[in-house]
Amino acid sequence: MSIDWNIVTQIAAPIIAVFVTAIVSRYLSERPKLIAYYGHVASHAFNSEVEGQQVTQINTHAVVIRNNGNKTATNVRISHNVLPDFKIYPETDYEINDLPSGGRELVIPRITPKREYTISYLYFPPVTYSQIRSYIDSDTGAAKIVNVRLQQVFPKWVNFLVGSSMLLGLIAFLYIAYEVIQHVLS
Repeated sequence: MSIDWNIVTQIAAPIIAVFVTAIVSRYLSERPKLIAYYGHVASHAFNSEVEGQQVTQINTHAVVIRNNGNKTATNVRISHNVLPDFKIYPETDYEINDLPSGGRELVIPRITPKREYTISYLYFPPVTYSQIRSYIDSDTGAAKIVNVRLQQVFPKWVNFLVGSSMLLGLIAFLYIAYEVIQHVLS
């Protein structure tokens, strides 16, 4: 049985075009794309008198919020079950709203494209970072929480060389696969 590749391409082309159009429109659309990640969670030993009590531990963590989209994100809400002392860097306008559930939220009016803010928290036991955080969203939807790992940043020429090598390997693989299929079918 021989395969009529003309028919296969006539059937596959519209299907592939739908998927490619969906992917391209998703990545090129004019909308904010909020991501957030936790920079660190740490506990520090500290010996000092605070209001007559011996404090032995101070907890800290940071959350980074970034707009990876092409449009300004508005009314970015960072909800907290417990709101400890915090610092936003770089400094920006914000509001603090009380929530009906007893929590509080920071509201940053806008985050422009490719802009990021780091919110650093400082708090004492028995509060832990998992008791503080809740959700992060904006007028256009929830922020995507991503896991990050610190790693070395390579120069652009190294990334180009590695990417080019991978592309050449893919082309070679596809060519060999094509030749094998041609050999098997003939």
